[in-house]
Amino acid sequence: MPIDRKFMFLGVTLAAATLLLAAGCGDRQDPTQAAVATTTVGTEIDDTVLTAKVKSALFADTEIKSFDLKVETRKGEVQLSGFVDNQAQVERAIAATRAVEGVKGVENGITLKGEPATVGDNVDDGIVTAKVKSALLADPNVKSFDIAVVTRKGEVQLSGFVDNQAQIDLAIDLSSKVEGVTRVANELSIKQ
Repeated sequence: MPIDRKFMFLGVTLAAATLLLAAGCGDRQDPTQAAVATTTVGTEIDDTVLTAKVKSALFADTEIKSFDLKVETRKGEVQLSGFVDNQAQVERAIAATRAVEGVKGVENGITLKGEPATVGDNVDDGIVTAKVKSALLADPNVKSFDIAVVTRKGEVQLSGFVDNQAQIDLAIDLSSKVEGVTRVANELSIKQ
């Protein structure tokens, strides 16, 4: 029995919004830390819905390798990152993202793949990605849940929205020290 894509999209969107609400309820600010740009729960939900809409638009376009792309959204600004085969896919992904209602801007962090990866490369990249995510999670000074990690032939791409430059620098440093990482591409942005 095929699943209606609209119902699947609505279910994923509702689940993400529920998780955001639950996570926001338990969030406590450390009074010793400097204030950072914040968003309301409503904005977080809007961004989650917008991210889902962009992912759906990318998935609907068969010319775009949407599974190789990461989508991060903050206050309507969408950040695309990951690896694709050619410049045409980059342009289609940006155009498809801009066409989604509610998108205020698109930040392009997409990288061209170059030569094809082997099955061994893909397995190695999966291991490197897991190690980088573990290293970021292990450091309490990095907001690791705000950072997406993609690896291609040992090149790690970090993307997402973090609080400050110190977090970007720390994430890059931690990632570059992971065994198997040949290069770290920074596509991280500071929250506005």
